[in-house]
Amino acid sequence: MNREEPSAAVPARDKQAEEDLWQRHKAERGVWTEPMLAALARGLKGNKWFSLIDKVSTDRTLQLAWEKVRKNAGACGVDGITIGRFEQNSQSRLLAVKEHLNKGTYQPKPVKRVWIDKPGSAEKRPLGIPTVTDRVVQAALRMVIEPIFENRFAKHSYGFRPGRGCKDALRRVEELIKSGRPHVVEVDIKGYFDAIPHDRLMALVRKHLADGRVLGLIEGFLKQGVMEDAELAKTMADLPADESQDESHGTPQGGVISPLLANIYLDPLDWLMAGLGFEMVRYADDMVVLCRSQEEAEAALETLRDWMAGAGLTLHPDKTRTVDMTVADSHFDFLGYRFKRSRRGGMIRLVRPKSLCKLRESIKPRTRRNNGKSMEAIVADLNRTLPGWFGYFQHVKASQLGEIDGWIRMRLRSILRKRRGLEGRGRGKDHQRWRNCYFKKLGLFCLLDAREAEIASLRNGVNC
Repeated sequence: MNREEPSAAVPARDKQAEEDLWQRHKAERGVWTEPMLAALARGLKGNKWFSLIDKVSTDRTLQLAWEKVRKNAGACGVDGITIGRFEQNSQSRLLAVKEHLNKGTYQPKPVKRVWIDKPGSAEKRPLGIPTVTDRVVQAALRMVIEPIFENRFAKHSYGFRPGRGCKDALRRVEELIKSGRPHVVEVDIKGYFDAIPHDRLMALVRKHLADGRVLGLIEGFLKQGVMEDAELAKTMADLPADESQDESHGTPQGGVISPLLANIYLDPLDWLMAGLGFEMVRYADDMVVLCRSQEEAEAALETLRDWMAGAGLTLHPDKTRTVDMTVADSHFDFLGYRFKRSRRGGMIRLVRPKSLCKLRESIKPRTRRNNGKSMEAIVADLNRTLPGWFGYFQHVKASQLGEIDGWIRMRLRSILRKRRGLEGRGRGKDHQRWRNCYFKKLGLFCLLDAREAEIASLRNGVNC
């Protein structure tokens, strides 16, 4: 007797629903299994997860972690091993990592600290660069533990979370202002990533993780130490005492695991503010609270001060304030944008001055008047930056995009003037010598044209 075979047109399982299971829990296939996701959904006794190190050290997890690190590229750490060098014998390196993880003998190396400029400021920001090997282990660790915490994070936290980003946070801020919450608490935590107390952070981690080797691994990354570049030794010597390295505080900025740990530490604040009825929007350590009245804003600020003091953190005295957005020309900054009240009573978005300064500092070296490249090559170089910048800042006031376009063309005209033996920057008759259409023919990305094309596309979509 012939057995009836299942129809090829009807799959035995709903593949889409199966895929949605991983997407819903923000988990990586091949790292998290269906039984693990089911346990995550129903909750574990005591809300604690045991025996996770074997998930971190599997061949599949380490290979996925290495692929992510390779894709992100980045500089080498203190051991001098680059991505390319690691790749030459990646399998033997991953095997060695696996053995150390299983034995509990893995020891992170110190991070290499470099100092990067803060746009529009004479200050510098510390960035910690772990070794490639440490980045692989951190990526593997993050893939295993992130869904456990992601499952509990508040919805108004947007920073460094799967499926969420800056644009979602900005959209939520605008929604809240339009819904009648014009009183804003602009919040800045002073040196947040360097100030997180290790003992309090680990106490939060231990609420949900009980694998001793995983906990030891996290503590190892928190306490792995810092090595300065030789040329920065004098810079470090000149730093005030309160900015020196403290092994009991901080998560190095630049580490793969640091953003997750930073979110874990601020998660209790998210739930506190939500429980008290405050509408807070947070992206990592950048946050704003949108309120209906000045009194509510003051109460929110006082709550934040009390919580920060209890958590061992400090609000920046100059950058933390309340803003009444019903007053003409009032403004607050969030995630690169400046939200400003117009004189007509509406709310507009501008590029934050520091973000605008960063763009200008990126373009100036590539558009010096003594630039020896062809104009086509210069334009091609600029076009590697401008479309991506527009993709993020396309919602600013159109006139500001036009001003930036004009400034860029001025710098290009200045190059052309010098090549004709003329001095000074491009101005006056240069606009007739090299009209805007000249740069358009060269293919220069125009921010204002891109904005108009985007609006036209949206209108056509509505008409359809």
